Amino acid sequence: MTTTATTRGVLPLLNKVPEVTVYFWIIKCLCTTIGETMSDNLMTLFAVGGDNASPDQLQVALYEVSAVTAAVLAVLLIVQFRLRRYVAAVYWSTIVVISVLGTQITDMFEGQGDVPNNMVAITVVSVTLLGAVFLAWWLVERTLSMHSIRTPRREAFYWLAILTTFATGTAVGDLIAETFSLGYLTTLVVFAGVIALIAAVWRLTPISPVLAFWLAYIMTRPLGASTGDWLSQQGNQGLGLGTATTSWLFLAVIVALVAFLQIRKPDVTTPELARG
Repeated sequence: MTTTATTRGVLPLLNKVPEVTVYFWIIKCLCTTIGETMSDNLMTLFAVGGDNASPDQLQVALYEVSAVTAAVLAVLLIVQFRLRRYVAAVYWSTIVVISVLGTQITDMFEGQGDVPNNMVAITVVSVTLLGAVFLAWWLVERTLSMHSIRTPRREAFYWLAILTTFATGTAVGDLIAETFSLGYLTTLVVFAGVIALIAAVWRLTPISPVLAFWLAYIMTRPLGASTGDWLSQQGNQGLGLGTATTSWLFLAVIVALVAFLQIRKPDVTTPELARG
């Protein structure tokens, strides 16, 4: 797919993020699952003692792995910001890494014991930060639209919002699962139902499409996390596939889908829509 400028010497406005299609939501959910399982897998892999590591050893490993993840994310964001248009491989690589880091940030504050610490406080803080990011974005740009990420400042707000949505979604999911003692599969069904409700409201009411998008985006995080736990963990309705198997399986699917997007480009926003 190629787009040419309608006026000689004028370049089309190019959106830096993908159009919201069914591919977007499928890959987004896969990324959120990897965020949960890959974070756990890396922490256990690098912890002293491995699977038998103590909570303190796991916490130390979490700090070390998080620093590496943050460095990788910084490199990817530099590449992303230097691009003049949306490139599927770079964008979705950034989403995968930011999903892992969002989980790691939340896990740092929750701790590595059997019962997460300070879940209510963490959830309140993360929701407040997310609200502050959206408020600042709106006050500066007067839009939260995902169709118009075409300036460095809007892109900075966009990626900051993405990071905070992952952290917020993780905190909300952990809080609900722990408060109501839900099994992994039950939690998955609950959040799938919430997303279906948001989709129905978007279809049947005059709710803002931008608001509906961001609400659904946040809820895909706990949906993906519960999917990852259901597939990887033993007991509590889990299938026990392990974090490594689940992570690599989902990553393979993501790579295949992103390769398709990179070649066929069905998710590239047109210049006309990007101007909106």
